[in-house]
Amino acid sequence: MNARFEGLGERIAEGAHRTWGAIRRHPWKTAAALPLAVVVYVLVLIPFTPSIGNIKKSKQESPSVVLSADGKELAVFKRANRDWVKLADISPKAVEALLATEDKRFYVHHGIDFTRTAKAALNTFHGDVQGGSTITQQLARNLYPEDIGREQTITRKVKEAITALKIEAVYSKDEILESYLNSVSFLYNAWGIEMAARTYFDKPAKDLNELEAATLIGMLKGTSYYNPVLNPERARERRNTVLAQMVKANKLTEERYATLKAQPMKLAFERQPEYNGPAPHLAEYLRRWLLEWADKHDYNIYADGLVVQTTLDSRLQAYANEAVKRQGDALQAVAEVEWSRPSPGGFGTDPQNYVAQRGKGAAFDYFWATHKELLDEYVRESSEFQALRQQGKDATDAAEQLRADSRFMADLKKQKTTLQAGFLAIEPTTGHIKAWVGSRDYNDDKFDHVQQARRQPGSTFKPFVYGAAFEMGHSPSETLMDQAVAIQIDKNQVWRPGDIEGAPTNMPVTLREGLAKSKNTITAQLMMQVGPARVASLARAMGVRQSKLQEVPSLALGTSPVTLKEMVSSFSTIVNGGSYIEPTMVTAIEDRRHNRLESFGSPSSEPALSNQAAQTLLDVMRDVIESGTAVGLRPRFQLTGDLAGKTGTTQDNTDGWFILMHPNLVAGAWTGFNDNRVAMRSSYWGQGAHTALFLVGDFMQQSQKAKLVDPKAVFSAPRMKDQEQPLLQGVKDWWNSVFSTPAATPDNPEVAAVPPVKLDAPGLVPAPRAGDVVPLESTRPGPAVASDAPVLIDPQRVPAFPRPLDSARPADTVSGTQVYQVPQRVAPAETTSMGAASPPTAPSAAPAAEATGEATGSAQ
Repeated sequence: MNARFEGLGERIAEGAHRTWGAIRRHPWKTAAALPLAVVVYVLVLIPFTPSIGNIKKSKQESPSVVLSADGKELAVFKRANRDWVKLADISPKAVEALLATEDKRFYVHHGIDFTRTAKAALNTFHGDVQGGSTITQQLARNLYPEDIGREQTITRKVKEAITALKIEAVYSKDEILESYLNSVSFLYNAWGIEMAARTYFDKPAKDLNELEAATLIGMLKGTSYYNPVLNPERARERRNTVLAQMVKANKLTEERYATLKAQPMKLAFERQPEYNGPAPHLAEYLRRWLLEWADKHDYNIYADGLVVQTTLDSRLQAYANEAVKRQGDALQAVAEVEWSRPSPGGFGTDPQNYVAQRGKGAAFDYFWATHKELLDEYVRESSEFQALRQQGKDATDAAEQLRADSRFMADLKKQKTTLQAGFLAIEPTTGHIKAWVGSRDYNDDKFDHVQQARRQPGSTFKPFVYGAAFEMGHSPSETLMDQAVAIQIDKNQVWRPGDIEGAPTNMPVTLREGLAKSKNTITAQLMMQVGPARVASLARAMGVRQSKLQEVPSLALGTSPVTLKEMVSSFSTIVNGGSYIEPTMVTAIEDRRHNRLESFGSPSSEPALSNQAAQTLLDVMRDVIESGTAVGLRPRFQLTGDLAGKTGTTQDNTDGWFILMHPNLVAGAWTGFNDNRVAMRSSYWGQGAHTALFLVGDFMQQSQKAKLVDPKAVFSAPRMKDQEQPLLQGVKDWWNSVFSTPAATPDNPEVAAVPPVKLDAPGLVPAPRAGDVVPLESTRPGPAVASDAPVLIDPQRVPAFPRPLDSARPADTVSGTQVYQVPQRVAPAETTSMGAASPPTAPSAAPAAEATGEATGSAQ
C-alpha cells in the first residue's frame, strides 16, 4: 500500500504546475471554459433534485383518512401537527410582514433573486453573513429537505435554486405563499401559521394583528434564538426589526411604528395538543400497520389521500371514551382520598361519593408518608437521576438535588399514582373490533393498555380451566369439596391457594358455583384434574396467542401476564360457540377517489372448544352475573337481557378486570397503575367487581339506551341450571345428614371450631410441635415453608401464592386438606423480596403484579 502511494504528492504538485501553466498560456480559453463548467455542474445536479412530477404531486398532497364503519372520521395521518389554511384565511399583516422581511421582490423574480443573492454574497465576503434565499427557495428546502439537504455548501444552494425554478413553473405566487406559511415550524410541535397563532396568541391566523404577525415572522430567522417564551426581550427586538422593515416597504406608517415598538411582548401561550381523533391508540396502531402496507404497494400515507375503512362504530367508541373518563376519574378520586388519610373508607360504595371529598386532604399524602423508601426508589429509577449520574454526580447528591426540586417530585408522584385503564369491545360473530380505548388520556399516557400492556388476568383466566373440564366431559353439577388445598411443588415448596372469605366451608361445591363465586380452592382442585398443559393449550386456541403462558398449576388463578385484547377475543370465542375468529379492524383501503385498492374480509373461524363445552361454559358464566361476583352489575347500571361474564383481581389489588359477554358484543376492561408497586388501598375498591366492572357497565348502559346493543337478544346456549338443582339439593341433603357437626356444648367441649390444619405427610410440611404456631400477620403470601421447619398453617388465613409446576398426581386427603403432589421436574423456586415463592412471568410492556389470581387469594 505504501508503494502504491509513493510519490503521490510529487505527482499532484506536478499536475497542478502543468494546469497553472496551461492557464497562463491560454487565459482566454480558460475564461471561456469556466461558464461551460458551471453549466455542466448544474446539469449534473438536476437529476438529484425533485422532479416536476413530484412537485405536482406535492401540490396535490392529501393525508390519509381513517373512517369508522358508520362513515365518521377517526383519524387523519399528516406529516406534522399542522392545520392547513388558505391564504385568504391568513391575516394580511402576516403576509406583509413576511414579504417585507424575507423577500421584497417576491412578485418580480422567478424563484431566484439574483440582485439579493449578489448582495448577500458580497456582504458575506466582507464578514457580514447574510442569506440570499427567496421565499421560493426556502419553500424548496422545507418541502424537500432530504433531496436538497441542510449543509452550508454551494451544491445545496444550487440544488435549492434548481428546485425553486421548478416550483415557480408549477405553483402560482399565491400558492407558493400559502404553502410556505403552512410548512414552516414555530417550535412546540406547531407547524404552519395557523397552529403558531393558536399556540402563542390563542387565536386563528386570520385574526393576527401587526405585533403578533411581526413576532411570528421574526421567529423565522431562528425559531429557538427568537423564541418569545424563553427569550422575550430578544424576540421583542426582532419583532421591532420586522416592523421597521414593514415601514420601509410602505406597509406601516412611522407614527404607527413608533406606537407599536414601545409595546411589551404579550403572549397567550398554550401548547396545542395534536388531534388524534376519538380512538388515538387504535389510530397509532393503524398508522404503523398502514405504513407497512403502503411501502409494499408504493403509496405514501401522508400524501396519497388513502381512505382506510374500519370496523369501529363511532357511537360505541364515544360511549367507551365517556365510560373510561367518567368512571376512571371517579376511581382516581377513590384512590386519592383513601390514600390521603390514615383510615380508608367511610364514603359508601359509589365512587362518585369520593369525588366530592377531593381537596380535603393532599392526594396520596398518607401513601407517600408510609412509602418513603419506595419514593426514593422512584427517584433513583428516573431518567433525570440517570442523566445526573452520567454528568458525574454522586448518587446521593443526585438524589438530593432531585428531591429538592418540587416540580420534579410533584410530576413524579402524579405519574406513579395516576390510575390507568384499557377498554375493548368486539363483535363475537365476526371478530370486528367496535371500540378501543388504550388509556384514560392519550396525551398523558400513549402506552396502549389494550394491545401492548401485559398484566396478570387473575380470575378472568378461570374460564379456561372450566372450559377444559367441560371439554373432558365434566358437568357443572359435579361437586368438589371446599376445603383447604395443598399442592406439593418439591420437597421444599407447598402451595396452598385460599379465598379471601376465610376458612373453607368443608362443604361440597358444584363447578357452576365454583366459577360463579370464583372459588380458588375449587379451581385449584379442578386444575389438578385437568392439567396445566391442557388449560394452556385451550387458552392459546381460544385467543391468548402472543403472550407466553407458564404451564403450571398457578396458571388457573391467572398468574401469566396477558393482554386485554387476548382476553376479550378469548371470551368472544365462548360466545361464538367455541370458534376463534382473529380480531380485525380494517375492512378495505381505497384511494382518494374511493376506488377500492384492497379488501380485507373477516378471517375464517378456527375450532378451539367444542360447541357443547362452549355453551356449557357460557351458561355457567351467566351465574357470575346472576348470583356471583358480578351480581351488582344489573341493578347498578339497569342492564337487561342475556348476560354472562367474569371478574378478576390480582395480588394486593394490583389489577382489576371485568369482561362482559352479550350475544351482540363482548366488552372488557382492565384498571390499575402502570407501576405495580402502587395499588388501590382497600380490598373492596381493589376488586375488579368494583373497578373494571364500572367501566364496562357504564358503556353497556349507554349502548343499550341508544339501542346499539339489543337487550332482547339471547345466547344460543340453553339454560341448564334448573335441571341441575334437584340433583344438587339431593347431594347437599345427603352430605348434611351424614357429616353434620353438632354444636359445642359445656358437656361436649371437644366439638368446637375447626382447629388449624396439621399437615403430616411424606414430602409435606410436618406436623408442628406443641406451641409451634406461626400466625400470618397479613393477607400477603407468607414465606415458602421448608420441610424441616415445623409450622402450623392457620386455615383462616391460608397463604395463596403460586409456584411453577408441571402436572399433578391424583389427590390424597391429609388432616382435612386436599393434597396434590407434583412430579419433581421444575427448577428451584425464586423468592421475592417478601420471602414468598413466586412464579416466573413473561416479559411485559408494563410492570405486572405478583398475582395469585385474586387479591390475597380472594374470589372475584
